[in-house]
Amino acid sequence: MFGVALSIKLEHFVQLRHQKKALATGIFSQYILLPALTVLLIFILSPPPGMALGMILVAACPGGNASNFFSLLAKGNVALSVTLTAITSVTAFFTTPLSFLFWSSTIPGLRENIQVIEMSFLSLFLRMSGILLLPLLMGMACAHFYPAFSKKISNPTRILSIIILVSFVLIAFWSNISVFVERIYSVFWIVLLHNGSGLVGAYFFSRLMKNTEAVNRSVAIETAIQNSGLGLILIFTFFNGNADMAIIAAWWAIWHLISGFSFAYVMRRRPIPETL
Repeated sequence: MFGVALSIKLEHFVQLRHQKKALATGIFSQYILLPALTVLLIFILSPPPGMALGMILVAACPGGNASNFFSLLAKGNVALSVTLTAITSVTAFFTTPLSFLFWSSTIPGLRENIQVIEMSFLSLFLRMSGILLLPLLMGMACAHFYPAFSKKISNPTRILSIIILVSFVLIAFWSNISVFVERIYSVFWIVLLHNGSGLVGAYFFSRLMKNTEAVNRSVAIETAIQNSGLGLILIFTFFNGNADMAIIAAWWAIWHLISGFSFAYVMRRRPIPETL
């Protein structure tokens, strides 16, 4: 989160003041559309409770940094993508626990499972602040007051972040390899449908809102590319490394890179119309 904050500047929050509809579309897709589609899929697929909770947690996480690269590759609105990533990252300490607890409570079959692992919102909020908000504020402060130093450490920090993310994914798989082998087919299809519904649903929702094609592409990518590495950290921190939750987040961390590249490649080959 510190590495993410090194690339967040205050102007990211004001540069799209003349594109309020695009920003509102992206925020709605991230905070409402993706969790709602997640709950719908859970009702349809009826996955095990742990996997269902993993799906909801991934949907509650902020957008991943890879979304900015995919937006560039797809000829999307990169400024919008960066701004949405910044907003969801900065507010994640509050929105992630709130979204997870709210959407989980909408599914009757999960309520008993939530009660087993649930902590008070205040406790969750305070601990999330330490995990997310504090390093974000430190990173933004570092970038603001020491821009030269921040630029110098930005790439090494990004590389270290990737190593940490890969390590968490490998640990999750190694710790839950028996679960993965046993449920590989269900995990594969659940994540494919979950990620795909977010990608396609957000794209057509943005088209329905009559945004530009570049905005449509970035909204879709920003909605489907989630910070699942953060999801894994939260699973190990708050949920005792729950195997079913971890395997969903770990496979999402791999699959959303595949789907992101695929979507960006297809969109890059399609010309962007000059007018709506």
